[in-house]
Amino acid sequence: MSFGLVGGVGTALTFVGANILDRFFGSSPVTSVVLPMLFSTGVSYLLNRHYTFRLYDSDGSGREVGLFFALNGIGIAIQILCMGFRTYTLGLHGALSFNVAMGVATTLGGGFRYWSYRRWVFLPAQA
Repeated sequence: MSFGLVGGVGTALTFVGANILDRFFGSSPVTSVVLPMLFSTGVSYLLNRHYTFRLYDSDGSGREVGLFFALNGIGIAIQILCMGFRTYTLGLHGALSFNVAMGVATTLGGGFRYWSYRRWVFLPAQA
């Protein structure tokens, strides 16, 4: 449940930021997604480390941070592909299609992130 809460915060930051960039600044759909995603990634790491996975080991080596951001890069790539498909393949440019594509992208990217964080980043504490 805590991962969902943190994901909700990250999703809200991404959706609001992406819509502002897309609607008010006329940024490309890719730029509109990437910039807010980078910001929400930093916020998500801090919330996941200190809230969701606070009882999990952290060896302090930087391995966790490096893996988190690398795997998040894959999640961002998933979202970019979805937005690119909507815009450049389907030729859709409206606000509704933007937000539907963001929803699909967020679901796919979030699923990958949850699985990969539990598998490689935030490891259970050793007994």
